[in-house]
Amino acid sequence: MNDADAMRLALELASLGEGSVNPNPLVGAVIVRDGRVIGRGYHRRFGGPHAEIFALEEAGDATRGADLFVTLEPCSHHGKTPPCTDRIIEAGIARAIVAVRDPNPTVNGAGIACLRRAGIDVIEGVLAEEAARQNEVFFKFITTGSPFVHLKLAVSLDGRIATRSGDSKWITGEASRVEAHRLRRKLASILVGVGTVIADDPELSVRHVPGENPVPIVLDPTGRIPASARLLLGEVQAIIVTSTMDDATENALISRGARVWRIPSVNGRLDLRQLGARLGRASIDSVLVEGGAETAGRFLDAGVVDKVTVFIAPTLVGGREAISSVGGLGVERMAHAWRLRDVSVRRIGEDLCVTGYPRDGARQPEKAPRMAPEERGGACQHSSP
Repeated sequence: MNDADAMRLALELASLGEGSVNPNPLVGAVIVRDGRVIGRGYHRRFGGPHAEIFALEEAGDATRGADLFVTLEPCSHHGKTPPCTDRIIEAGIARAIVAVRDPNPTVNGAGIACLRRAGIDVIEGVLAEEAARQNEVFFKFITTGSPFVHLKLAVSLDGRIATRSGDSKWITGEASRVEAHRLRRKLASILVGVGTVIADDPELSVRHVPGENPVPIVLDPTGRIPASARLLLGEVQAIIVTSTMDDATENALISRGARVWRIPSVNGRLDLRQLGARLGRASIDSVLVEGGAETAGRFLDAGVVDKVTVFIAPTLVGGREAISSVGGLGVERMAHAWRLRDVSVRRIGEDLCVTGYPRDGARQPEKAPRMAPEERGGACQHSSP
């Protein structure tokens, strides 16, 4: 087994923690001796042992002189668990192959330096791009203090999300809906506008796949959400974001178990950057923005979207009054459109799934305020104090 194959296996193991470790990173580890895998591990849940510990325990006494492959730099400080570097050194690992450094300022090279001081040969950069992409949520959150924002759309071939009567079920096929629920499971929260709640009364759950439900978030500037909304009945406490909701409505929502956050408005719109900072302080590292059209447009207008996934059904809706997939202000010139980079296209059932990352457009997004590590509330157990 060569280094790339072993690291690929570690990445596969790391992915098993999706939806269970937020706001921690995904980490996988593999121990190889004489070309044979003798230990495997991945970070399974927030607050639990790290990937390296599971791999070392499985390998047992055979670790002396073996190679350790790990997708993210091992920690060298006391957090919720003791330093992984201590256990690696005690186990007699001869060579540590690290895909990518941990960008957390409390780590960022310290773990690698610790291993090298102990005489362990450390190799960096094996499948680094794949490892960084796998932890794109963690990397954004730990370096900015704001959540990773993933915009998801389900549209017809002519870019509609509903007919002229407002009917939207279902645009895409069942396979795409299951895939969308897998995407929900990976992220910490799911956000819609109050119009979507009124029109569709969604659960915002992952009922089509096993896993934990994300935190439901509703943008509701004036307090229009129905008290009977299904998302208020779930096990996960919903967050209702408002600016001018009256006290009676707020108290009614709180009595139903919701959290009500008051965020200032800018030009009549909720300040999404302020919302991002508030979510970061609550250790919510990621947001899946699902709808509707105005909500999607406002996130794009604000320049806070990090990733876009569009499920496209081979269906034509037609009609000038049918609802377009993206509202908001939009751009004035085609040269200023949000073009995607690193685009991937795959087929899911009869639908197409297009994923990419917005390039900087005419509106150059401001950098999110960097948050000091101690303000993150211990958000990253693998790499935080």
